[in-house]
Amino acid sequence: MSLYKPAKSPFYSYDFQIHGRRFHGSTKARNKKDAEAIERQLKAQAKADLNQEKRTGTGPLTLDIAAGRYWTEVGQHHANSVNTWRDLERLIGYFGKDKRLDEITDREAAALVAWRRGHHVGGRKMDNDGNPVPLVSPSTVNRTTTSVLRQVFNRAKRTWRYQFPNEPDWGSHWLGEPEEIVRELSDNEGAALDTAIREDYAPWLEFARLTGLRKAETLLRWENVNFDTGQIRVKGKRGKWVTTPITPAIREILEPLIGHNDEWVFTYVCQRTRKDKVRGERYPITASGATTEWRRTRARADLKDLRFHDIRHDVATKLLRATGNLRLVQRSLNHANIRTTTKYAHVQDADLSAALEDLAKSRKKSRTNAENAA
Repeated sequence: MSLYKPAKSPFYSYDFQIHGRRFHGSTKARNKKDAEAIERQLKAQAKADLNQEKRTGTGPLTLDIAAGRYWTEVGQHHANSVNTWRDLERLIGYFGKDKRLDEITDREAAALVAWRRGHHVGGRKMDNDGNPVPLVSPSTVNRTTTSVLRQVFNRAKRTWRYQFPNEPDWGSHWLGEPEEIVRELSDNEGAALDTAIREDYAPWLEFARLTGLRKAETLLRWENVNFDTGQIRVKGKRGKWVTTPITPAIREILEPLIGHNDEWVFTYVCQRTRKDKVRGERYPITASGATTEWRRTRARADLKDLRFHDIRHDVATKLLRATGNLRLVQRSLNHANIRTTTKYAHVQDADLSAALEDLAKSRKKSRTNAENAA
């Protein structure tokens, strides 16, 4: 008999074979009639899966297997691979490792987004001072949840050749995000940062302010730096290579750091002995360490609304103002599509406004001179 009730379970279990392949598990049904209906569905699905496997060579794909393959082939090579791993684990924790990708439809995707929107920043409802912590932003939900699951689906379709007739309509689950504000640092704000940064972290911050690289991209290894070719090559967003020229100013930052660490370019001096670190010794600046020091520097400089990403905006804005070349800014920021770069076009608008005003003043002056001559 393919249906039976285990001694220590209130649910009926199933155990059947199709074409020599065994299928077994719990129906999660307490009465036999419901269990029989579920078993019929499972048998129909098993036959369809076996037919697909025979036809395409690929059987059912569970989230656990898909996430593992995605991590091995793509995710581990991301600049923020730690975040990719965490995001994949979150998906598996929500759906369960045995969830099949072809079972994830719009309904499941909508429920996932709603669940993620209920999370608090940092996973805490209250901070150390007892103040409520806000919920994660729509952009965080998009970036850490919806986008990650969509990337797994895309990999499965394009590379592993799976088909998903009921794949979610990702656009309908993408949350609206406020238009990003392009922030440019004033001279006073820049000076405040320079004064507030710890001396051992100063080369790292100056490098970021000269290149506009993303935070993860600034944590260089010496293997990324080639003084002979005059280039820095580092894996960036989505594992794409980002190339930055070593200008005289950048060379001036990097060369004094040679010898501090055999592998990592930017290091810090340990302030107190703890666990495996000794006071006074140098250690590589890590992603978490950079985040912590940036937060402290920002507070000391009294620039609490300044994000590290705003440094990237600052570089792009000043570069566009100096050159007027949007394509050059696109190349500097490693944007795949120039539409992403057009957010900085307001700089050209401002310059155009100033030029038009100068033209108006010139015409007014000419008219006045003509009237006086008459």
